[in-house]
Parts: sequence; C-alpha cells; structure tokens
Amino acid sequence: MIRKLLPQNKRQKNSFSTTPKTGMKWWLEVALILFFYLIYSFARNQFGSASVSPGKAFENAERIIDLEKSIGTFKELQIQEFFIDWKWFIQFWNVFYGTFHFGVTIFALVWLYVKFPSKYSRQRFLLLSSTGSALIGFSLFPLMPPRLLSNCGDFGACLNNTYPFIDTLSEIGGLWSFDSGTMQKVSNQFAAMPSLHFAWSFWCALALYPILKSRKTKVLISIYPLATTFSVIVTANHYWVDLVGGFVCLGLGFYATRILMSSKLHPIPSSFRRNT
Repeated sequence: MIRKLLPQNKRQKNSFSTTPKTGMKWWLEVALILFFYLIYSFARNQFGSASVSPGKAFENAERIIDLEKSIGTFKELQIQEFFIDWKWFIQFWNVFYGTFHFGVTIFALVWLYVKFPSKYSRQRFLLLSSTGSALIGFSLFPLMPPRLLSNCGDFGACLNNTYPFIDTLSEIGGLWSFDSGTMQKVSNQFAAMPSLHFAWSFWCALALYPILKSRKTKVLISIYPLATTFSVIVTANHYWVDLVGGFVCLGLGFYATRILMSSKLHPIPSSFRRNT
C-alpha cells in the first residue's frame, strides 16, 4: 500500500511545483503585459522631458561624454559620420531601431508561451523586472541622447558645431520618428540611460538561444544584440555607456527573478493559471 502511494504523492508534488511556472491564461497574460507597459510608460515619461530641464539633461550628457573621452571610447560621432551618406543603409537601421525592438520581443514571449510553457513564467518576469528597473536610471539620471545635442528645438542643446550628430529618424526617415511635436509631448526625450533597446535584445538572445534548434537561427539570435548596439549608435539614440546600463538592468532582473522563483509563494490563483 505504501509503495503504491509514494509515486502518486511524488507526481502530485511535482505537478503542484511546476504549475505556477507555466503562466496564466493567454488573455490574462496579454492584459498583464499591456497594463505593466502602460504603468511603466506613464512613470517613465514623468521623470524626463516633461519635468526635467534640457540643461540638466545636457549636464548628464557631458558627464557621459567626458567619461568616454577619458578612456578613449567617444566614437559615436565618428561611427555615424562614416555611414551617414549611405541613405538606404541608414534607412534600414532606422526601420530596425523602430520595429525590431518590439517585434522580436513580442515574438519571443509568444513563442515561449506556446511552445515552452515551463520556461515562460521565469522569462516573462525577467523581462518585466528588468524593464521596471530601468525607471531607476530614467528618474535619477535624465540624459540628453546624442541626436538632441545638435537639435535647436525645445529639448535640444543646439550645439551643431561641437556635436554635429544627425537625428536620422527625423532627417533621413524610417517608419518612426521621435522628433515630431506629438512624440515630444507624449514621450520622455531624455530616457537614454539605460538603453532598453539593448536590454530587450539581450533578453531575447538569452531566452531564445537555448530553445532554437538550427545553427542558423542560433547565429541570428546571437547577432541580434550586436545589431541592436549598432542601430542605437548609428541613429544617435544612445551612447555606448547606455548599453552598460541596460546590461545592469538585466542583472537586477535576474536577481529579482531568482528571489521570486526560489520563494514558496504562489501569487497566481489556480483559476487564472493556464491548463497545460
């Protein structure tokens, strides 16, 4: 009798321990992520150009530039100047910058949810916690991105001769522009530190590489963070130090995820959990 009960108890224990890690019903997952992103966007926009003077954001930009110059790595302007006359090339990276950031991330979440439910919950929480931690940087260190150093608008430093960066999204074109009057009013123009473009791309590589089967797709997802790095530099949306900030956000996300996943709390009611 005892022999018969032991395997059953073990199966019940395993079932209970893995169920919370498979995520919620799909419509609840969509609602959770949309709600989180709305709250995140609202908080992000309160800390930047809506409440911070361009002078403060430029002071922080000077600190970043001085840091990079001190170690001989302030090369962002040289990189952009080398490629800026290749219009079709710049347009490609404008599109890459504006679309892959969301497209690849959404694909990764959906793919994990559908094909690898046992991995989904951890990866989703890692992405959300890393994104949330970026608010620390946005609030404590509002930073004028390179593209605004030469801009003479309300949010720019108007230093055309000193830092002749070009806002490629605005002047060369793509699918998105962050320099229009509407976008300036509804978005934080000084949310450059950390770079979530890099943080999300690195998360995509970490989440997808172990589950992809072909060598070609593994190579592509490995290259994705490097391509993102190039795109944010050549379009003058970030300094390379901002990417370090994105990496730190991922580290904080890992730490938060480890704490949650090692705890015995089950915050998701059983009626909300997906059936797998």
